[in-house]
Amino acid sequence: MISIEASVSKGWLAREAGVSFDGEYYLDPEYRHRIDLRCHGFVRRELSELGILYTESNLGRRRFHRESQVLVGGIQPNMILGMLLGAELIPSASLDADITPNCLAGVELEELPSPRSLLEHELVRTLDAQIDDLRDRREGRRRPIPPFFWDVSGRPAIHGALTTGQKLLGESFLMDLLLDPPRCRAVTEWIVEAYVTLVRHFAEMGEMTIEELHVGECSACLVNPVLFEQFVVPGLELLARELGPVRLHSCGPSDHLLDGCAKIAGLSSLDLGGETSLAAVRSRFGGDFPVSIAPLATDLSRKDPEPVLAWARRVLEENDDGELTVLYHLEPEYDLLVVKALDALLRGRGAVCLPSGE
Repeated sequence: MISIEASVSKGWLAREAGVSFDGEYYLDPEYRHRIDLRCHGFVRRELSELGILYTESNLGRRRFHRESQVLVGGIQPNMILGMLLGAELIPSASLDADITPNCLAGVELEELPSPRSLLEHELVRTLDAQIDDLRDRREGRRRPIPPFFWDVSGRPAIHGALTTGQKLLGESFLMDLLLDPPRCRAVTEWIVEAYVTLVRHFAEMGEMTIEELHVGECSACLVNPVLFEQFVVPGLELLARELGPVRLHSCGPSDHLLDGCAKIAGLSSLDLGGETSLAAVRSRFGGDFPVSIAPLATDLSRKDPEPVLAWARRVLEENDDGELTVLYHLEPEYDLLVVKALDALLRGRGAVCLPSGE
C-alpha cells in the first residue's frame, strides 16, 4: 500500500495564520492546547483537500491524532535532554524552537550525571506535575500526551546518539569519532541510556504503552558505513531491546548505510531522505518492509512542479508495490501549487491519505 502523511510547519502557520510560538507555548500545556486547536482549525479550513496535519515533521500521525490531546513538554527530544544538562530553551515566534548550543562541550565523562538522576531535575518534576494535573482534571475530555510522544499512539520519538552528540557537543563531535573513539563511544552509550530512562519514565507517567520507537538519526548520512556500524548500530539495537522496535530516520542520501541498517536487530521500518535509492532499499529489505520517504525540499520550493513529479514517478517505480509512505512537511518556502500537484499525482497512482482519528 502507498499512503501520504503530510504535516505543516510552525513557519508556515506563523506566516499564513499569524500564530506566534513563544516560550509559554512550550512550557504551559494549557496555553499550548489553545494554540494547537487554533492551528488545527486553520489547517482544516485552508488545506482540507490535502488531509494534512499540524504536527512535528515525521512524528505525529493523522490517524492517531485527537484534538482532545494536550501535549506536555512537546519539545524536540535532543532539546529536552540538553535542557536537563543546563541548556536554555530558545523559542522563536515563527520557527521551531532551539536550545543554547554545545552544553556538554568541555565536560569530562565522569561529570556526566547518572541517567536516573535526570528524573530529579526540576524540569522533569514540573512536567510530571503537569501530566498529573491534566489527568486529574480531564474528565474524559482531554488526554495528556507526555514528553517524547506526539499523539495517542505508542510511538515515542528520540534523536539518535550520533545526532544528539552533535547537538550537545558541537560539530567537532563528528570529527572526534575518528580522533577520540573511546570518548565518543562512552558519550553515545550514555545518551542511549539517558533516553531509555526518560522514555520509560514518561511512558509510565502518561499511561502509554510503547509499540515502536522513532529514532531520528539525522546526522547518520554524514558518516561512512564503518562509523555507522561502530557508533550507531549498537545503540539502536539496545534501544530496540529496551524500548521496542525501531523506526530509523536518516535525513539525507543514505544508500551507503543500507547494508548497516540491514544488520540492525529490531529494526521495524526506515524513514529516509528523497535522494536515497528506493530500489536499493527494496533489494535489501523486500516489498513488505515499511519505508517512508520524503521529496527534496529544493523541488518543493520551485515554481515548476515537474522536478518533484519526476521524483515521485521514479520512487513509485522503484517501490514496485512495496509498503510505502510519502512524507512531506509544508514549509513557508514551498510552493503550494507544487505540493498539490505532488498530492494529485500520488493519489492518481493509488496513494491514500489515512483518515483522521477524530
